[in-house]
Amino acid sequence: MHTNTSTLMIAALLAGAGSFASAETVSVTIENTLQGENFFFTPVWIAAHNGGFDTFDTGMAAFNFPGLTDLAENGNASPLGEAFALSAAGTAGGVDTVIDSANGSSPPFSPGESVTASFDVGDASVNRFFSFASMVVPSNDLFFGNDNPSAHELFDAMGNFNGPATIEIFGSDILDNGTEVNSATNDAAFSTNDGQSLPEIGVIDPFFSGPEDEAYLESFFGSTTNDGSTINAAFGPDDLVARITITPAPSGTLLLAGAGLLAARRRRG
Repeated sequence: MHTNTSTLMIAALLAGAGSFASAETVSVTIENTLQGENFFFTPVWIAAHNGGFDTFDTGMAAFNFPGLTDLAENGNASPLGEAFALSAAGTAGGVDTVIDSANGSSPPFSPGESVTASFDVGDASVNRFFSFASMVVPSNDLFFGNDNPSAHELFDAMGNFNGPATIEIFGSDILDNGTEVNSATNDAAFSTNDGQSLPEIGVIDPFFSGPEDEAYLESFFGSTTNDGSTINAAFGPDDLVARITITPAPSGTLLLAGAGLLAARRRRG
């Protein structure tokens, strides 16, 4: 009788371990690597998917990518999340979330700030690829993200973690959404400067393409963000703006607890 009970418990544990292994939780650390009174960025949208969700393509108009302009102009990631949920990758089980700062201030990721959060990617053998996007603030429509949906392969086809993974975003990786004229005095998001936004009909392009771009960032010097911080420094093309680090989260606790329970039961028997 004892043997049958133990056998059933072992079978149940192994079945549970199998279902647990189909999912994976990782730790995601977001860092603003700038220093001093430099630029911020908004809560970071992240997703794990099958490689089928294209957040954007450089050289194409932003209207081709639902939700992107809301993020690039206002830091609002909700429409992008909705577009992801309706996409083929989203309906195939892809998962997404937004990582905010610990204090929830606006804008949140100030120079030097770092936040770590757990992210359940679901089935790691399916949701193998990682995507991200965030707005640079203050600005009119500058953002960063990955335009290649399969660039960051966190897991192999068997669901084994390929990391730890480190993604570094330099100034040269910052993009212009091409939907609002760059002007510090014309309704730049998260800035206290007044003015009316000026629509622009353009395409998504790398930001640093001419000397006027550095001058645009410097034109924010002396301005304040919504939380009262002052901008008095600017990043250049070669400066590291942000870093995303993905590592395995601690696992196996449930299985170890079950094994301990079995040992205790055998000792009592």
